[in-house]
Amino acid sequence: MVTFLQLDTKTVGDIASIKGGFPPFHIPAVPFALETLKIIFPYAAIVAGVGLIESLLTLNIVDEITETRGNVHIETLAQGTANVFSGFFSGMGGCAMIGQSLINVSNGARARLSGIVASVMLLVFVMFGSSLIEKVPMAALTGLMIMVSIGTFEWASLKTFNKFPRADILVMVLVTLVTVFMHNLALAVLVGVIIAALVFAWESAKRIRARRYIDENGIKHYDIYGSLFFASTSTFTEKFDVANDPEKIIISFRESSLLDMSAIEALNKITERYHKQGKKVYLSNLSLRCRRMIRNADSVIDVNIFE
Repeated sequence: MVTFLQLDTKTVGDIASIKGGFPPFHIPAVPFALETLKIIFPYAAIVAGVGLIESLLTLNIVDEITETRGNVHIETLAQGTANVFSGFFSGMGGCAMIGQSLINVSNGARARLSGIVASVMLLVFVMFGSSLIEKVPMAALTGLMIMVSIGTFEWASLKTFNKFPRADILVMVLVTLVTVFMHNLALAVLVGVIIAALVFAWESAKRIRARRYIDENGIKHYDIYGSLFFASTSTFTEKFDVANDPEKIIISFRESSLLDMSAIEALNKITERYHKQGKKVYLSNLSLRCRRMIRNADSVIDVNIFE
């Protein structure tokens, strides 16, 4: 007995019609009130975030293929402006598409004219060739998207995956899991950014160090290296030997900087400890920004002496 498999022969037209026309000018008929903004804003932020992420990824891939460098700021500004105006013509927001861009570049496109031609031809297909496009089998489009996915995936990364830092592996796995199970790319990217920022803060906090020496005048110098911020204040205060230091101490920030108010407070505490011992502390080589931070915090935090 011979069994024949019946293949799915659904076409694009069986799912939905792509036929369209020139959109008329139209101001969205929604009430301009705070309640409307509360409803629209979360969805608008998610769509804008996902669109921006895909556009920047597309720009990065195209730059790698063509060995050029695109302008991220112009791309973002142009996309945002176009999406705002499209709303006044009954249109939906859009972004750069990885699949179409790869097909375009793979066929030799290198200039802006290729994108203009592609958009014009897409308009022609929608307005005049929709009856032909709707006859394309969905299976063909599925195969096309599978090949695009295969082409865009960085397969070489699998060979070195076990050599990546654990923090990077954690971020990649979490972003992938959130995207798959939550169906929200914007949330997944936000989770990845937060975790990456926390890991960076942790690693930066461990890198702060101090070079100590006593000059010919008996003054002890502390040359600080690394950024001083909320995560590194504990390590910073451990570098000082208040009880055994001489009468004068100079803390140099030539290779360091103060990043937040926690750094200012850490300076205040360490100078207070020296002041209780009857010793003087001088802060040297502070940048203009650091001096401004200390000056602005003068009414809240008392930094004893600064040079």
